[in-house]
Order: sequence, then C-alpha cells, then structure tokens
Amino acid sequence: MSIDDLLQSLQSAGYYADRRLATAAFLALRLQRPLLLEGEPGVGKTELAKALAQVLGRELLRLQCYDGLEHRDALYEWNYAAQLLHMRAAEGSEPVDTLEREVYQERYLIRRPLLQALQAPAPGAVLLIDEVDRADEPFEAFLLEYLGEYQVSIPEIGVVRASSIPVTILTSNRTRELHDAVRRRCLYHWLDYPDRERELAIVRARVPGLGEQLASQVAQFVWRLRSQPFADAFQRAPGIAESVEWARALVALDRLSLDPEVVQDTAGILFKQREDVAALTTDLAADLLRPQPA
Repeated sequence: MSIDDLLQSLQSAGYYADRRLATAAFLALRLQRPLLLEGEPGVGKTELAKALAQVLGRELLRLQCYDGLEHRDALYEWNYAAQLLHMRAAEGSEPVDTLEREVYQERYLIRRPLLQALQAPAPGAVLLIDEVDRADEPFEAFLLEYLGEYQVSIPEIGVVRASSIPVTILTSNRTRELHDAVRRRCLYHWLDYPDRERELAIVRARVPGLGEQLASQVAQFVWRLRSQPFADAFQRAPGIAESVEWARALVALDRLSLDPEVVQDTAGILFKQREDVAALTTDLAADLLRPQPA
C-alpha cells in the first residue's frame, strides 16, 4: 500500500486526511511504530484510529485515559472470584505451591486493552490510547515497555510479547506536556484544523441531504471563525465534530442557507462555553457571513 492508496482508502471510509497526515500514518504502519497525534479537541485524532481499523480490517481496541488510570485498568487484572472458587474446590487435595501456580494461569486473567492488543490474532488490532495527556506520569512510565518493544511484563506469568504487532495510535489534547521518553518511542504528527476545501468535503460526506449552498456556507463560516481577527473573540474554536453536528442541525431545521439569526440560535452547537456562545452576536455573525472580496 502506497501513501496515495492509504489516502484513497481513508477517504472511502469517510476520513479526509491531508497528505502529511497520510504520510505519518503510512510510516507508522511501515515502520511498525506508535503514532502520537496532538492537536486541539475535535480535529479528528480519534477518528483516524477508527478509520484505520476499518481500512485495515482490524479490530479497534480503545483505552480511554483519565486521571488516576492504573495499569490494571489498561493491562489486566486477575479474576479473583474464579481464583477463590478454584482454591476452595481444591482445598486439602493439592499442595499449597501447586495451588498457587494453578490460580495464576492465563484463564484467570481479565484482559484489558493493552493485553488484548498484544494477544490479538493476525493481522493484529488497532489500539487507540485516547487522551493520554489526561493520565498521570506514572502511567506514562508504565507505557514505555509496550511502546518501545510491544511487550508487557506480568509478574506471575512473565513477559507477554505481541503475536502480531498492533497499530498503535496515541492522542493528546496537550492539557499537559508528555514526557520525552513517550515522545521518543513514537512517530509524531500535529493535527491542525482542516482547510476550507477539506472541511467542505468532510461535511458533505458526513451529512446526507445537505444542500451545496449550505455546505459551502458552513465550511466558510467555521473557517472564518478560526481565522484572525475573529478567533480572538472566542476561548476555543469549534472542531470538525462541531461543524458536522451544526450542519446536521441546520438540515433538521430545513435550512437552505445561513443568516445571522439562525447562527445565533444554534451557537450552542458550535461552542460549549457560555462566554463563546454570548460572543457570537448577530452583528458578529453578519460580519462572518459577509462575502469576502475576491
């Protein structure tokens, strides 16, 4: 598969990547390296993993990170209830050391996403480690063995190595800086907001029944929202997900075109902060909708 082939395959799955992103994904596949995607929320980081799983015909496994995430939530834990039942059933009939070995067998493992990815049958899985910046530094340190060698160590069993190398995508919204040790083990790509043409293609593909005029207006309006001088009026610009949801809402309202009033009435779809919704006044909406000089 070439970079162009990957671009076309992603597009057929409804994901419109630019060439730089497709190149990063291609190299992650070819070099069998994890890919770290950073960017603002809603620019399509998570969706790339989903599209890759579809294109490659692999199972998608998702590890959603959060503050306080521990290795047992990401890798494995023992099925203590089943182990206890086994010990009670065998009590008095087997030596203690034999019993201990028996209860620490793989059949008593509850596999979490990391272990599932390592043990997935060919061709392997796509593992999405989503919003890794929300986890804490000890969890980053725990990930290093997996990211660097596609293996993990389980004290009672030993080292578990990947039977088929997983395609691994890490995403970060940069709520905090990741440690250099994580970055060094990954290929890196900063995923920015799309240009107007790519956003227009995404909106057209994701929103059936969207008229051509309205699709063009949505893409143009959101692009201008993110551009200067308008971007300074808002705390956070809308992402692709908000653009698509806004377009769906406009179709549901039977709109054929945009005007300042409908923009203000639906501002809560584009923005999730009260201050940003209030900042999108009818006057500002009119400025954003005003045709630009050629």
